[in-house]
Amino acid sequence: MTETALPQPRFTIGTAEHFRWLDGIVRSVIVLNLLDAIFTLAWIQADLAEEGNVLMRDLAHGDALTFMLAKLTVVSLGIYMLWRRRSRPLAVVSVFVAFLLYYVVLLYHLEFSSILLLS
Repeated sequence: MTETALPQPRFTIGTAEHFRWLDGIVRSVIVLNLLDAIFTLAWIQADLAEEGNVLMRDLAHGDALTFMLAKLTVVSLGIYMLWRRRSRPLAVVSVFVAFLLYYVVLLYHLEFSSILLLS
């Protein structure tokens, strides 16, 4: 009986280079989350906006330090859990979705900033 070799994929997913890129995306999510928290608190302190997340609204409008700690902790733990599962496609897709969402939120903050500066 002869064994036939299975066709090999053209590229390997989960190489060291892929994980290096993913590490950069994970770090970017953490930085984008921090920027979102800073902008959010700035808009709240200036009475120009309210926190959109109903779970974080009371903290954002009450205790800024607790809000920052809670927001940074929750997102950091979530992204860490995804990083630990980085060999699974759904975890990688979730990291990219988180990055895209926070990137859009940052663009929204920057647009709001430019409107305020130009008015």
